Amino acid sequence: MDKTNKVLAIISFAVFLAVAGFTVYKWIEFNEINGGSILCSFILLAYFINLINWGHHDGGGKKDELDKHIETQSAKIGYFILLTLSALILFVSEGASNLNDIQNLPLLTVVGLAFVILPVIEFIMKKRYKV
Repeated sequence: MDKTNKVLAIISFAVFLAVAGFTVYKWIEFNEINGGSILCSFILLAYFINLINWGHHDGGGKKDELDKHIETQSAKIGYFILLTLSALILFVSEGASNLNDIQNLPLLTVVGLAFVILPVIEFIMKKRYKV
């Protein structure tokens, strides 16, 4: 990582800490949770991690075969972790063990769609390359 990227990494981490710290402060002091601040914190953290990992904030740049393999495997593993966590959050936030007792239908729909996304994309890609 060159000097410019190190400075950008320090700045992006400092901005992440400021936004996350402000979010935690508002939660503790005023018992107020701001969804926008939480989302911005996650985006800033992702930018920081991409910057230190790939040398670019959006994960772009030149990549060799190993880097592309790492990205592919990470995406698939990340998909399954996200799928598991979203289902867990659904059941914990609803406090229900029966699917018929769930009241948060938009979240239930997102969890259901999460199960379908990978197989649909793989189907489309397979058809595209098998011609």
